[in-house]
Amino acid sequence: MYSPYQKEMMIWAKYTDEIQFCCPIWKEDRKLLVDKISFSTLETIALKEFDIKTISNFFLAFYYSVLNFWLILQSMKTANHIHLRCPGNIGLLASIAQLFFPYKKKTTKYAGNWDPNSKQPWSYRLQKWILSNPFLTRNMRVLVYGEWSNQSKNIVPFFTATYAESDKMDLGEKALVQPIRFIFVGTLVTGKNPLYAIQLVENLYKKGYAVHLEMYGEGEERESLEHYILERHLEKMISLKGNQSKEIVKETYQKSHFVILPSKSEGWPKAIAEGMFWRCVPIATSVSCVPYMLDFGQRGMLLEMDLERDVQQLETVLNNEFDFLAKSKEAADWSRGYTLDVFEEEIRKLLLG
Repeated sequence: MYSPYQKEMMIWAKYTDEIQFCCPIWKEDRKLLVDKISFSTLETIALKEFDIKTISNFFLAFYYSVLNFWLILQSMKTANHIHLRCPGNIGLLASIAQLFFPYKKKTTKYAGNWDPNSKQPWSYRLQKWILSNPFLTRNMRVLVYGEWSNQSKNIVPFFTATYAESDKMDLGEKALVQPIRFIFVGTLVTGKNPLYAIQLVENLYKKGYAVHLEMYGEGEERESLEHYILERHLEKMISLKGNQSKEIVKETYQKSHFVILPSKSEGWPKAIAEGMFWRCVPIATSVSCVPYMLDFGQRGMLLEMDLERDVQQLETVLNNEFDFLAKSKEAADWSRGYTLDVFEEEIRKLLLG
């Protein structure tokens, strides 16, 4: 199971007698962090993954959709509490299936971007409309990232967490001593814009700053990133570390000055919240609830995705250590309010309250 999801569901499982998954089962390695399920479950109801990229896929997808819908209905019929994870193809089927069980207690973890004004696939917009429609969707609390105006009563601002109260060791101030250290944590795919992170640090280097970037994660863009680094002789200042343990990533957060994620779309970017926990100043795109997390630039830097202007923004912070230290402290103070302890208590309330 995808590692962050496994850790989250482990907490949900604490407050249930039995838990059963109804989902596709991955057979191949997808270059993601995975963990074995660490809690007891009933036998998984296996669904078929599908997409509609070709005409031939359309007919197969239709067949799989009907089969999956039937299996989802059967699994919901036996459950006391229905918990959905959206958005996605399976999430769309599940959001429709739950309409047939108006009297059962339900929750949805909407792990994507809830911003009502963002451009999203029609299937995502349909899921959001179904889930937030109190006439269609009954007894449901929808957990979304960020706080948004004009929402229905069943929409609950929520968060996710990595660290516990016991992890709150005091690092003290992070002085801007050279080299200035950056960390990127995420899959190496175009949607996360890892190349832009490299280019930001590269341009600072060209301007005479002693900088270093460590990148954690795997993905289809790794080969092209390696080629870019070698072609421009950046090996000494940019390191591709691949997938590493939580402890290794945590140690890098602790010694880094900035955490960077120029992603095109996010829900609640854990890498940003994790870096902030360890006094890293966050650098991220203005998507989903990121502006809320960064207090609209007061405790971080919102990228404009214009390389020259973003480098100038970074230079402004680098040339004002007082501003850097203030942002670093505010980032940590905010992130440390969202611990696993608080997260678990909120889940307990959802299930037992």
